[in-house]
Amino acid sequence: MEGLRFYPHNTRGTLITFCGLDGCGKTTMINRLAKYLISCGKEVLITKQPTDNVRTSDIFRTFMDKEDHSAYSYRALSLSAAADRVQHTEKVVMPALESGKTVISDRYFYSCLANLRARGYLRDRWIYEISEHIPAPDHAFFIDVPAEVAISRVRLRPTERNKYIDEALQYRLREEYIAICEKCLGTLLSGQCGEEETFAEILKNINAEKNVHNSI
Repeated sequence: MEGLRFYPHNTRGTLITFCGLDGCGKTTMINRLAKYLISCGKEVLITKQPTDNVRTSDIFRTFMDKEDHSAYSYRALSLSAAADRVQHTEKVVMPALESGKTVISDRYFYSCLANLRARGYLRDRWIYEISEHIPAPDHAFFIDVPAEVAISRVRLRPTERNKYIDEALQYRLREEYIAICEKCLGTLLSGQCGEEETFAEILKNINAEKNVHNSI
């Protein structure tokens, strides 16, 4: 695996990203961090990738909600999601950073790479080329939990207890997130320890102004 080729955004703002399996605890940590930063006088924008433009599409919902994917190509979905991230970067993320805001992103380009590799597309080169048009986060957090724990947490959600989940994929995704975190010098956090402990680790990294270097 290559390192992603993000560019330094060189703005007054701060870009913080969270990635990990659905059910790892991203939303809890994002909301806590936003509340903390606002209390410190920061202007915060919470956003999500990919945007609803992709999330509501037939191809995305097929891969997320159905076992039969024969009608679509995952590569086509990945390209669509990558394009959405570029659009979102140029029209939402960068303007917010340039205005001095702290942007917290629920998932980031790392997720695009993790999903592509977890589904077996190990030789696709375009993903690295597109990453050149994406700004490097100042802090990239990866929350790690065993796949079976993440799945069980999703099942506890009233609206998702019967949701289709490709369980084998979740195990591969976890491995990819860990590998990407190491390659891109992100911060790996345990999503199984107490909420306070996980959040304290996030604040420790942010207050130390640890920057991420994504080009290898």
